[in-house]
Amino acid sequence: MKLHEYQAKKILKTFGIKVPYRIIASKMEETVYAAKKIFKKTKKYICVIKAQINAGGRGKGGGIKIANSIKDVYKKASNIIGKKLVTNQTNKKGKMVKKVIISEEVYTTGKNKEYYLSIFSDRNRYKNILIYSKEGGIEIESKKKSVFFKKIDPYIGIQEFQMRKIAFHLKMKDSALMNLKLFLKNFYNAYIASDAYLLEINPLLITKKNEILAIDAKGILDENAMFRHIDYKSMDWDDLDSRELEAKKAGVNFLKLDGEVACMVNGAGLAMATMDMIKLTGANPANFLDLGGQADLKRIKKGLDLILKDKKVKLILINIFGGIVRCDIVAEGILKFFEKKNFINLPIIIRLEGTNVKLAKKKLKKINCFYVSSLEEAAMKIKVLLKKS
Repeated sequence: MKLHEYQAKKILKTFGIKVPYRIIASKMEETVYAAKKIFKKTKKYICVIKAQINAGGRGKGGGIKIANSIKDVYKKASNIIGKKLVTNQTNKKGKMVKKVIISEEVYTTGKNKEYYLSIFSDRNRYKNILIYSKEGGIEIESKKKSVFFKKIDPYIGIQEFQMRKIAFHLKMKDSALMNLKLFLKNFYNAYIASDAYLLEINPLLITKKNEILAIDAKGILDENAMFRHIDYKSMDWDDLDSRELEAKKAGVNFLKLDGEVACMVNGAGLAMATMDMIKLTGANPANFLDLGGQADLKRIKKGLDLILKDKKVKLILINIFGGIVRCDIVAEGILKFFEKKNFINLPIIIRLEGTNVKLAKKKLKKINCFYVSSLEEAAMKIKVLLKKS
């Protein structure tokens, strides 16, 4: 689960990390209310408007604006909310901005130092890796020389000597050391307790008074651990494609792509192999669709419904291995879908292997489809059918 900035900051604040005062808004009247509240609290007529999408480069793409009056907030927010934002981390179509943060402006006159801080799990080393840099902000990827890595043993957590080493690398003054140590402890605790794959703060700001704040943040949580976080379930998925959201609610793994060959598979490994095969034929997959280990009638119907909503699709490939799943149940699901839809104006290639496969083949003779017994045969059939279309 990818976190928006406002969601990541909410988690960080729970663990004692300071973040700028901010209000989330999805409607224009809410931006005005937020600005008034911030101006009243900070006694300053200046605030920051930040688009909430899961992509970097928002500032360069026009998704972050400074406003210095209520009228200015309304004007600049109206050019962000409900508009598509194109950055170096989105496709050409960009991502729709459904929410913005209206945040206090925390940069003070005098010295403000920006840093970079993130943590993720390295499964190969069985360690948590802390990445930090004395040069935070935009284009951190280009500042490789000033980036440091610290391995943290997950059994003992971040240690005193490691925090001192980090302060030394960041060239921090002793007066800021106590604040930094507390910040790092809280940051590490937030990462562990939230079951995150990744937590990132960029920039991390240290003011001239040695106050440390997370100016921007993002993260990725382990969805398999959501049963431990009832409070996180209220977090929305508004950055997903409508079909991806529909699939998630149905318990189906679906990701929309830009190709013309739709595929429906059970198991992530088989799905990836199927997509590779489609690419090797010279075609492009239209989606990643993994029904999982429970490829029952309901999921098969949902998978085919999702596929047929894509007008770019020229043919459908169903590739199911019946280990836990019975092939005849899969065939029954396909047949019932055909009965309901009456007619599908797309060629369908079906490959089933495993339990009750012979029975499944007999059932599938009732519909107009191309039955294949291997991926190689499926690849040849894809080439022929696409050439005809």
